[in-house]
Amino acid sequence: MPGKLTPSTAHAHRLNRVRYSIGRPATLSRRSGPDHGVLMQFLQTFQLYDFFDTLVSLFMAFVFGALIGAERQYRQRSAGLRTNVLVSVGAAAFVDLANHLGGADGSVRVIAYVVSGIGFLGAGAIMKEGINVRGLNTAATLWASAAVGSCAGTDMVAQSAALTLFVLAGNTLLRPLVNAIDRIPLNEHSSEASYEVVVTTDATGAADIRDFLNERLVAANYPIRETKVVYRSNDNVEVAAKLVSLAVDREELDAVVAELSKLPGVNHATWNVSTLE
Repeated sequence: MPGKLTPSTAHAHRLNRVRYSIGRPATLSRRSGPDHGVLMQFLQTFQLYDFFDTLVSLFMAFVFGALIGAERQYRQRSAGLRTNVLVSVGAAAFVDLANHLGGADGSVRVIAYVVSGIGFLGAGAIMKEGINVRGLNTAATLWASAAVGSCAGTDMVAQSAALTLFVLAGNTLLRPLVNAIDRIPLNEHSSEASYEVVVTTDATGAADIRDFLNERLVAANYPIRETKVVYRSNDNVEVAAKLVSLAVDREELDAVVAELSKLPGVNHATWNVSTLE
């Protein structure tokens, strides 16, 4: 019957199919695989103009972050060149990605997260040593580097450059002014500060010295915030009275200290002042 395959004809067809599959290129045999799908998706979504736009944003964030970080590195700060560059480039990358995916609205949302998220990184640079706090300027510089990167990520290169100049000016040009202000003597009558009277004695007379110190300061109309006794050894005990923040008279405090230093068992008496945080 026409169209009916004989055993020999069917065998020949099978051989031809095997030869065709062996001779086909490997790329054609995997045409419907996942790798081909990823490649096609990349070719469909890749746009050369957008790619160069991203490169410009990241490059400018890198340059401006390096300028800020170089000044920090020169002054041996904990967050130096690499940290500021990474913060600036990272902020630019997130904002640029949001701008490509969600437009201006997406960029605004990501910038809000950058502003709040950089605070966790800045908190790691802040250290408290006793009553002194260090790293505030470093944390503020990291925050400013994130702002520089955010401007670069939104293609606002001119604004990013201007902000970089202001950050550098704040960390360099204002330094002499800060040093000049710090050298101005503190006026006790016009500024609020924290005053502390410290008396060094031995362990046996610490309780009596503490009571006399409290009575003498109250009699001089200086309210006491707290009194603490620190036992360093049997012969070295510090009795410290911290006053409520108010203006004081140096001569009056000197008279109180002079009276305390004459008491039996007192090794040393003094008072010191520190500005409020």
